[in-house]
Amino acid sequence: MEEINKTAKVQFFFRPFSADPKVQVLIFAAFLAMYLTSLGGNALVAVTVQVNHSLHTPMYFFLANLAALEILYTSCIAPPALASLLSTGRTPISIAGCGTQMFFFVFLGGADCVLLAVMAYDRLIAIRYPLRYTLLMSWPLCVQLTVGSLVLGFLLSLPLTLLIFRLPFCNKSEIYHFYCDMPAVLRLACADTRVHQAALYVISFTVLSIPLSVIFVSYVFIVATVFRIRSAEGRRRACSTCSCHFSVVLLQYGCTSFIYLSPRSSYSPETGRAVSVVYTFVTPILNPLIYSMRNKELKNALRRALSRF
Repeated sequence: MEEINKTAKVQFFFRPFSADPKVQVLIFAAFLAMYLTSLGGNALVAVTVQVNHSLHTPMYFFLANLAALEILYTSCIAPPALASLLSTGRTPISIAGCGTQMFFFVFLGGADCVLLAVMAYDRLIAIRYPLRYTLLMSWPLCVQLTVGSLVLGFLLSLPLTLLIFRLPFCNKSEIYHFYCDMPAVLRLACADTRVHQAALYVISFTVLSIPLSVIFVSYVFIVATVFRIRSAEGRRRACSTCSCHFSVVLLQYGCTSFIYLSPRSSYSPETGRAVSVVYTFVTPILNPLIYSMRNKELKNALRRALSRF
């Protein structure tokens, strides 16, 4: 009981990127610009898909949901990070606030990974069975797959967050990060965390490897199908839509695998924080850019939407 009371009173602080206030202001400006750009880009994609009836297909439905997830995913990280950067002193975050942030980050990030696997399956059906595509990818199935992504993200996040925040946190309070990331918070526990580290590794490996296996198998069949397409235009269109998705997969899975699947002995807080900037601030900007630049239908719809202003 004494340990629980002691933990309940703990307040965490994020370690500054630099002791120089001028450097902190520059980092704040860069993070704010990236955050606003990602919000604007993903909101534009989601709204464009919503208002254009020509884009009411399963592929763009999943893309709009991915954009919405990116907005929520970034928004659970960016505002506290920006407040901490702008503060002249150390801005505290309660253990409940830290747990809430961790829950939503893992929940939305996990749903994001699963949705990327769903999108790979969608592309497989579209390319391999074009005549039966609308039958196989019916709207009820699309909704079920999207909701399933959210449910799996929730089922991943809740037990992991509860597992970590049942640990006692005593005198250590400075998180070597700009948000409550699991490996960084685990380092502050004043108890043996080997079981928690092992659980985090096993669950992370399972959650990352299963969707990635679905994506890999889907692309094996996609490549085999593309080679059988006789027209050069058909091959070009198939490769164009898949290359967008594959680029996003490499960014998302590459960074998260580096953070969560690296051995504990090789985990570096400095490197972890730098890589985290990529998948919390940079990747949400690149996703709408990659899709809008490489997808002709979406590019034209965005151009029409922007020309109205």
